[in-house]
Amino acid sequence: MKYFAVIDTNVFVSALLSARAQKISNPMKVIIHMFSGDVKPVYNGDILEEYKDVLCRQKFHFDPEMVEKVIREIQRIGINIQGIETEEYFPDPDDAVFFEVAIAHKEKEDNTYLVTLCSS
Repeated sequence: MKYFAVIDTNVFVSALLSARAQKISNPMKVIIHMFSGDVKPVYNGDILEEYKDVLCRQKFHFDPEMVEKVIREIQRIGINIQGIETEEYFPDPDDAVFFEVAIAHKEKEDNTYLVTLCSS
């Protein structure tokens, strides 16, 4: 069974940070499943822009070329879909697009998920 996922930026950040420590964290497992084809990424232009903006922040020291390769691969293997505007409240308004894209794709494919991390 193929799964579809709107992957929050924090999953990519955590996965890339754990890769530096040579750990296979749960976020890294999500990314591995995405690149292996088990999980098909769902995105739109706003999501890709956030990925690029956040992953290129100086504090993370990620290689900009590697970030561009990841984004191009997401575009190649993923599904670009526009979200459905909702009236849901989000403490961080930038998070709304992830929810809206997940809801829009879930109308087409029931096995669509929003993958994020919770901080404790």
